[in-house]
Amino acid sequence: MNRVDPLSAFSTPIDAPLLPRFPMRFRDVLIVTARYRTDADAARALVPPPLEPLNDTTIIHVYRMNDTDGFGAYHESAVQIPCSYPATGERGVYSPYLFLDNDGAISAGREIYGQPKKYGRPVIDIRQDLVVAGVTRNDIDVVTLTMPYKIEALRTEELFARLEVVTNFNLKIVPAVDGGESIRQLTARDLLDVHVSEAWTGPATVELRPNAQAPVHRLPVREMLDGFLWRCDFTLDYGRVLHDYSEVKAGDTTATATFAQSDGALAEQST
Repeated sequence: MNRVDPLSAFSTPIDAPLLPRFPMRFRDVLIVTARYRTDADAARALVPPPLEPLNDTTIIHVYRMNDTDGFGAYHESAVQIPCSYPATGERGVYSPYLFLDNDGAISAGREIYGQPKKYGRPVIDIRQDLVVAGVTRNDIDVVTLTMPYKIEALRTEELFARLEVVTNFNLKIVPAVDGGESIRQLTARDLLDVHVSEAWTGPATVELRPNAQAPVHRLPVREMLDGFLWRCDFTLDYGRVLHDYSEVKAGDTTATATFAQSDGALAEQST
């Protein structure tokens, strides 16, 4: 066995890497999605500047990944806030919380994109005429979504008109081993070659249960909008850096002040 070559390795363990190289194709992904209105101030408190929330909408997805390059089959859930990046006008979603049950997918999301992924147990279940999806963390059902099973078909263009599907913004923070300068970036990644094989819509419900380690309840449900049951294929590739917080000049306190305001709003909300 040859000695380890750090420059040729992509992930560790060297002889059994946790992360596969991109691009990765996701096939036959079943998704349950619900949209609702929340408190605008609550959403803003969770969104890092310079991103700006587009509205007071929150989106929750629960995915059943049936066939994924490198990761196999697993479940995932994402809580998303529609946002824009003012510097370019680009629109997408920012995810303050993600939960899934696959160690490689957790690590890839965190190490490459900067997604705040944590372990959880998402599930999708068809109970007679009802679709039930949810997330369990610490044996607490923190998210429960319901919607009728396939009552109103939806065209792909109608689905994409209601959902920001392509671009995902992330706050990438990687601490330095010596406690010094770390990676602090606003990143973006896109879903490529998205093919929707079926889509359905209908009324939906969202129930959130408090959990200090999965605080989705900080985005309370004020008004339900709609739900979707859809199936698709897509490709994930590497992303891009939109904003590097470490490059802010020492005398520029704008970003720091904005973060302080966001931290204060979040602290006030959680009391």
